[in-house]
Amino acid sequence: MNVNDLIAVLGTEFYAGVPDSKLRPLVDYLMDTHGANSPAHMIAANEGNAAALAAGYHLATGKTPLVYLQNSGLGNIVNPLLSLLHREVYGIPCIFVIGWRGEPDLHDEPQHLVQGRLSLPLLETMGVRTMVLTRDTTPADVAQWIEKQRMHLAAGGQCALLVCDGALTYPKRKYTNDFPLRREEAIATILAAAGDTIIVATTGKTGRELFELREARGEDHAHDFLTVGSMGHAAAIALGIALHRPERRVIVLDGDGAALMHMGAMATIGAAAPTNLVHILLNNEAHESVGGAPTAAHSVNFPAIAAALGYQAIQTADTKDDLTCALAELQTADVLSFLEIRTAIGSRADLGRPTTTPHENKEALMQTLQG
Repeated sequence: MNVNDLIAVLGTEFYAGVPDSKLRPLVDYLMDTHGANSPAHMIAANEGNAAALAAGYHLATGKTPLVYLQNSGLGNIVNPLLSLLHREVYGIPCIFVIGWRGEPDLHDEPQHLVQGRLSLPLLETMGVRTMVLTRDTTPADVAQWIEKQRMHLAAGGQCALLVCDGALTYPKRKYTNDFPLRREEAIATILAAAGDTIIVATTGKTGRELFELREARGEDHAHDFLTVGSMGHAAAIALGIALHRPERRVIVLDGDGAALMHMGAMATIGAAAPTNLVHILLNNEAHESVGGAPTAAHSVNFPAIAAALGYQAIQTADTKDDLTCALAELQTADVLSFLEIRTAIGSRADLGRPTTTPHENKEALMQTLQG
């Protein structure tokens, strides 16, 4: 189904959400039509923020908003859905459009298989009336379904379209930036200087590139934690390791979208101030792992935020030479450290998936830390 047809059928005028690969046609349409930060469309830091934005829109206009997300983001939406939107609380209507990772009979990663299996039961439990959108679904099918939901929405209820692979179509939009340093080159430079440092990599392409670079160097993965899910929580995982293994140096490879999603983790890190933790932010101002739509990072001064929250050694890098110098200075810094690296959008075309399982990754790292 073309996104233009979907929008026409739903009749919505405000959109907020977090980009998802299966919803890329919708996100690209919204970017082309409204941009990322307008009264009609906001790319939110996390899915709960999107639900709250939607609530504010309804309070201001009386109209029904649309919130889009990957099904992995349902966890971030549960609280505002049940304690804000739900018809037994404020009764704020909302249409959710949810990308279905881990849908039945499709190969996917372990964390998506768990989320995929539980998506429909979770929506049902929360009282969200749901239609599965497939490649065979027509605009007439959606029109008939949404018409049946009008009274439910008018009474303060919520409904959702659970979107299967390939169900939506729209010409792909290309996202770029002007930063010269590729993320993969930055990670390779970090690895060359890391030695036996423990590295926690954020969700998406960062972890995949770290895995491939280790393979290319002929190294195992026993010093790495590849955070395959739990977007936004890599920094807190690294903090937990750093606090309880103070003799080990720990690096977290974070992303701008992930850092923004749960930015409060930086305050927790700053309060604890472990001297063995280096927080590295790979900032391409994009949700690249799900298509490249922008984050709000273009308007965020991360080094200033880190300094205000208690990080004591602050560095930035835009080139490989900058990065080499910054890493050398941080190597001798016996304080909580922060390094922002601005990177280009784009990975190698043959970027693959890690062949180690999450359980294997966990066991190898625990052997390194405890053994």
